[in-house]
Amino acid sequence: MIPPVLKTDRLILRPHRVQDFDDVTAMWADPEVVRHISGTPSSRSDSWGRLLRYIGHWQALGFGYWVVESRGDGQFLGEVGFADYQRDITPSLGGVPEAGWVLSSAAHGQGYASEAVQRMHQWADEETDWRETVCIFDPKHTVSQRVATKVGYKVSGEALFMEQPTLVMRRPGGIVDPVFTPGATVR
Repeated sequence: MIPPVLKTDRLILRPHRVQDFDDVTAMWADPEVVRHISGTPSSRSDSWGRLLRYIGHWQALGFGYWVVESRGDGQFLGEVGFADYQRDITPSLGGVPEAGWVLSSAAHGQGYASEAVQRMHQWADEETDWRETVCIFDPKHTVSQRVATKVGYKVSGEALFMEQPTLVMRRPGGIVDPVFTPGATVR
């Protein structure tokens, strides 16, 4: 499947390209970005694998991640999307599409995550028949938990992932009008 391009007033969500490698590598090597994700900056090799995995998700599963860029100047801001990571997590996520988002530290605090996450869920609600989606967080990652809550996620419990307590949030599919409505129009 060719990933769709999604737009808001301020953002473009577009498919990953090999040319995104330097931006992806820089973002995932930033300790501030990974603080509540892995806690460890990613190597170039890890970032290359992640980039190829994101591209491959669309081909294999018909969904995946998008690059988030500024609609005004095309600046790389981060990545958002859905995946099936086949995680070793207890209890299992059960094959439910997992939503995720990560923004470069320069893009933090400007509402981009909420705007992009709203738009990707609008796509999912309109274009898939998913009964639900899930997202997982370090329990201390309250900023991303707030973003999730704005689009309809609710805490469903805790799990153990990589030997760490992990917060699990779930959202029913088909909520075309999310709870959060930023100043931007989504199209």
